[in-house]
Amino acid sequence: MAGRHFLQIPGPTPVPDRLQRAMHRAMEDHRSSAFPALTRSILSRLPQVVHQTDGEAFVFPATGSAMWEAALVNTVNPGARLLAVRFGQFSHLFIHTARALGYQVDVIEEPWGEVADPARIEAALAADTAHEIQGVLLVHNETATGVTSNVAAVRAAINRAHHPALLFVDGVSSIASLDFQFDTWGVDCAITGTQKGFMLPAGLGILYMSTKALARVDACTMPRAYFDLRPMRTNNAQGYFPSTPALSLLYGLDEALTMLLEEGMEAVAARHRFLANGVRAAVAAWGLSPCAKRVEIASDSLTAVMVPEGHDARQVIELAFTRYDVSLGSGLSEVAGKLFRIGHLGDTNSLTLAGALSGVEMALCDAGIPVTLGSGVGAALSQWRVTA
Repeated sequence: MAGRHFLQIPGPTPVPDRLQRAMHRAMEDHRSSAFPALTRSILSRLPQVVHQTDGEAFVFPATGSAMWEAALVNTVNPGARLLAVRFGQFSHLFIHTARALGYQVDVIEEPWGEVADPARIEAALAADTAHEIQGVLLVHNETATGVTSNVAAVRAAINRAHHPALLFVDGVSSIASLDFQFDTWGVDCAITGTQKGFMLPAGLGILYMSTKALARVDACTMPRAYFDLRPMRTNNAQGYFPSTPALSLLYGLDEALTMLLEEGMEAVAARHRFLANGVRAAVAAWGLSPCAKRVEIASDSLTAVMVPEGHDARQVIELAFTRYDVSLGSGLSEVAGKLFRIGHLGDTNSLTLAGALSGVEMALCDAGIPVTLGSGVGAALSQWRVTA
């Protein structure tokens, strides 16, 4: 099909030409005396993305999911208890990873489309008078349902319980897209990857660690090898990595940091909010509902759209892809077939989203879901034009 493909899944996101050019280079000696300049450029600026001054940032040839494991095995001893909130597929997978590593995980269940309830976290920690729970696992932005939890409120709940548990935050679909205040929110481990807000291909996992979390690294008795932060810290201090780095992606990440910090992280978050408001206006104009049960918890990096009873969202997704060259995110696990997801994060703007929304409207009509052609696109354009 002629023309561009509209990649509107919640990640991977389209890679800007500027980043593709940065990655398109010959391989080089990653042990040379010149290489530390690249390492230091990246590691010195990564903290600015999440407003971190406390602790260190690390980069692995891996993914965000791998950073779940890296964060846990470096800070939590074998068999320890953890507390987690499950309200979507990615919070479920975070829990699954922890259990696969042998940890005991107490789970607070919330309806899909809701977010973490700080009061329930506080109650669970207050009941743990022996302080057996070593960490709280939280997904900041649940990509499966398009909701965003209040990380600051969760930290406040931990503090009110006077509990020493570390706060582990999955920021895969929020960091470099939404506001993320590592220091202010009292985060101990923040986890992300390069394929969403950083606008790069998948392949790099990024881990932010507080001083409190780093203090546990040497004493932790959990077996670890590839994800061991001790050789990583030693090598990073000299400008190197303990294993072969993903060189092309590192050059891309260096340029992505330049792009993000040139724009400014406050402006990056505002841009994503601006785009999200237009998409939400389109959904309302179609007469459909978001999966997010309350407007105040709706994500600014993606919107999960429920289809009416008796319809299958998978048909909408397939029609959008095959007829109109638009890729939409599918419903996962409990919401499979019930919703489709529109990503509005990374390298996108109001015009690319307007094209994608046009394809969604046609696919909805083709699937027999009654929407008025032009209604959603018009509502989005009105939102973007008025608020620009």
